[in-house]
Amino acid sequence: MPTYTVHARPPRAGEIKVDPQRFVFVRDGFHVWAFLLAPLWLLAHRLWLVLLGYAIANALLGGVFYLAAAPAWLEFLGSLLIALLVGFEAATLWRWTLDRRRWQMLGFVIGDDEESAERRFFGEWAKRAPAASVAPEPQYSTPVRRGPPSGSDVIGLFPEPGGQR
Repeated sequence: MPTYTVHARPPRAGEIKVDPQRFVFVRDGFHVWAFLLAPLWLLAHRLWLVLLGYAIANALLGGVFYLAAAPAWLEFLGSLLIALLVGFEAATLWRWTLDRRRWQMLGFVIGDDEESAERRFFGEWAKRAPAASVAPEPQYSTPVRRGPPSGSDVIGLFPEPGGQR
């Protein structure tokens, strides 16, 4: 199951609380679109310094291969390795940029997808809110068994062998 880190934007001037609708959930793991279309993915997430570093690394690698008169397959392999590196480290680069912009990391959450991670995070966050704003949960008691178990009791889905159906 994927792990997400939750980040909150720093409060604007005059804001007391951060707006939960502006939280960002960053998934750990390999980002396919960052691998396939790295410059567009970096632009979409506003990772300007990372995009600059990516462009410089590709230009340097292309220049070295040009000066060394390397075959085309080696140039392709070098570009593929840079793309793989961006795909694997996309979440780390995104978190680094958010940290640089002074976003606060609120914690980690696990979910099948971003929506379930948001539900789990906000569900736990609501529990930690002041008690006056949240309705109390009903108290349930455990069922009580009266008397010892009988021989005809069925536990689970299947009756005992040889019993009636």
